[in-house]
Amino acid sequence: MAATQNGKQDKVFSGAKAALDGIVADGQTLAVGGFGLCGIPEALIAALRDSGVKGLTAISNNAGVDGFGLGLLLETRQIRKMISSYVGENKEFERQFLSGELELEFNPQGTLAERLRAGGAGIPAFFTRTGYGTVVAEGKETREFDGHHYVMETALKADVSLVKAWKADKSGNLVFRKTARNFNPACAMAGAICVAEVEELVEVGQIDPDHVHLPGIYVDRIVVNASPEKRIEQRTVRAA
Repeated sequence: MAATQNGKQDKVFSGAKAALDGIVADGQTLAVGGFGLCGIPEALIAALRDSGVKGLTAISNNAGVDGFGLGLLLETRQIRKMISSYVGENKEFERQFLSGELELEFNPQGTLAERLRAGGAGIPAFFTRTGYGTVVAEGKETREFDGHHYVMETALKADVSLVKAWKADKSGNLVFRKTARNFNPACAMAGAICVAEVEELVEVGQIDPDHVHLPGIYVDRIVVNASPEKRIEQRTVRAA
């Protein structure tokens, strides 16, 4: 557990396993940041696998790749349902879905982002033109506004959010690096408890307030992973 100093709970934990201790359980819904393999909380995902929790619903833009990212949890059959946008890089995901072993709720990418943002903002639902007239709209309420048809989408909330940032201070204020920002802020805000994996930890006051991407009020636990693997999803090079 994190230490308590001056009556205030320290958010910094010694490792990914310790950061998940006592907050993950069977049957939970988790929001996991990242886009492809960019900005994924590698150490936290591995620790979640090692925890043995199962029956999870994972909200994530994608499902990692075979053997890495959320693909680790698919291999161990710990994920029961995915709420995702793009999952085309994972053969095990495809196998489980087509065989009926894995439940899937597909979302257009922008809709998924807005559902997470709405969950963090306390907005229960919203209307969007995206997906109207397609399988995405099946079973959902639709309305017409100003001559256009809209689909009602509900907000997404998670029991636990796992996110990746570049830098944090000890109060949990986060700075994301370039495109690794992606879904991470929205996932963090949508979770009842948020655990942030960071590469660099600094003292409070060392991050310019104007440079903070996500305020520490959204972050409950921090773990440092100074040297993440940062795999490349697909390496494409020009022929010699």
